[in-house]
Amino acid sequence: MRSSRGCKKIGDGGIRVRTTALLSAVTCPGLGPGLGIAPIFLRSTRACLILLLLLAAPSSGDWPQWRGAARDGVSTETGLLEAWPPGGPPLTWKTRGLGEGYASFSVANGRLFTQGQRDGTQYVIALDEETGEQLWEVPNGASFNEWRGNGPRGTPTVDDGRVYTLAANGNLICLQAADGKRIWSTKLLDRFGARNIRWGISESPLIDGDRLIVNPGGPGASVVALDKNNGNVIWKSQSDEAGYSSAVVADIAGVRQYIVLTGDGVLGLRASDGGFLWRYDEVSNRTANVATPIVKGDSVFVSTDYGTGCALLKLEAAGEGIRASEVYFNRDMRNHYGTSVLLGDYLYGFSSHILTSMNFATGEVAWKDRSVGKGQVAYAEGKLYILSENGVVGLAEATPEGYREISRFEIEHGEFHTWTQPVIANGKLYLRDQDTVSCYDIRAR
Repeated sequence: MRSSRGCKKIGDGGIRVRTTALLSAVTCPGLGPGLGIAPIFLRSTRACLILLLLLAAPSSGDWPQWRGAARDGVSTETGLLEAWPPGGPPLTWKTRGLGEGYASFSVANGRLFTQGQRDGTQYVIALDEETGEQLWEVPNGASFNEWRGNGPRGTPTVDDGRVYTLAANGNLICLQAADGKRIWSTKLLDRFGARNIRWGISESPLIDGDRLIVNPGGPGASVVALDKNNGNVIWKSQSDEAGYSSAVVADIAGVRQYIVLTGDGVLGLRASDGGFLWRYDEVSNRTANVATPIVKGDSVFVSTDYGTGCALLKLEAAGEGIRASEVYFNRDMRNHYGTSVLLGDYLYGFSSHILTSMNFATGEVAWKDRSVGKGQVAYAEGKLYILSENGVVGLAEATPEGYREISRFEIEHGEFHTWTQPVIANGKLYLRDQDTVSCYDIRAR
C-alpha cells in the first residue's frame, strides 16, 4: 500500500520526496544508505562530477521514453528467459498507489517515471527501479475524467537528467529527475489556443537536441518546438487538431524532419524551422489517430483503426521540398491504441483485435492470430512480449513463418482495460493496471 511515511515536503513545488531513497541514490557501493555522501562531495569535486554524470547518463538497458530508446518498441537486451513458468516470470515487486491513468513508464538511471491521478490531481511519479518504492511525486494540474478511464495517458521522457511530462489536460512540465524539482512548466492548450481532444492529450514529448516537440493542436500551432531548457517557443507550424500519437524524428532525403500523426493526417515538418515538407491524410480516421509512425530508410508506415487501415509512404527529394508517394494502402494492419514493431522486413502488431505479421515493403500479410486477445506488443531477443487489454500476457516467437506462442500468464486487473504499453528494461518486465505496477524478473539464470 502507498504510505506517506518517510516522505517529506520540500520547497514550493508540492514535491514529496522519500528522503531515505533519495539519499541512497547517491550512496557509494558498500556503504549504508545515506553514508559516504559527505566524503564524496567534500573530498573531491572530480568525484562529485563523476557521480552526477552517472546519474544523468542512461544505461544501455534503460527505456528512457515512449516505446524505448529509439521509440520503436524494441529492447536490445539479451540473456532473457526463453520461456516463462506457468504463473509467469518471478515477481520482483508490486507497487500500488499510482492512481488512475494509462501512462506507461520510462526507465533511466535506476528509476521509473510515470503519471497517475489521485484526489483530483494529476502527478508525475518517480519509483525506485529495484524496490518499487516511491521516491517523489509532483502535481501537474487538475484531474482529467473520461468514462473509459480517468487520469494521464502520456509517458514521461527522460533526457540529460530531466523528465518532461505531458498531462491529459495539456500541462507540460520539466523536472529534475533526481529530486522532482520543477524547472519550468506551461499550459499548452491555453498558450496555443487549442482545445482538449475527446479522450485527453495522450502524447509523449519528443526531445531532439535542444528542441522539445509536441502537438497541442492550436491554430497556426498544431506542432510546436520548444526550447527544452526553458519552454520558450522556437517555432510553431500548421493548424491540424491534436492526435493521440507521438512524434518521431528522421533524416530522409537529406532533411532532418519530425513526422507527426495529428488528428487530421500525417505531417512531415523540417526540424530546423518547422517548415512544411509533406502530408498524407488518407490514413486519418477523424476519430482517434493513435499509433506512432514507423520509419525505415526513406519509407514511413502509418496505421489507424476505426475501419481505416495503413499506408506505406516513400519520401524523396523534390526540388527544395519532399514528395511523399503512396506505396500501398490496405486494411490489413489497423493499429488501434497500440503501435506495431518492425523487425527486419516484417511488422508485428494488432490489426484491431487480431495479432498480425505483415511485410513492411509490400503490405502482404504473413499470418494472423487472435493470440492473447487485443493488445499491445514490445520486442526483445527474438520474442514478442504481448499484453492484452484483459490482462493476459504472452511470449511468442517473432517470426513471419507463423504465430508460435511460448508462454502466457494473467495479471490481476480491475474494471478498466489494461491499455498501458508494456516496458522491458534492465532484465525486468513492467506491467501496469491503473493504480498498480508489477515488476517481473525476465533474466535467464
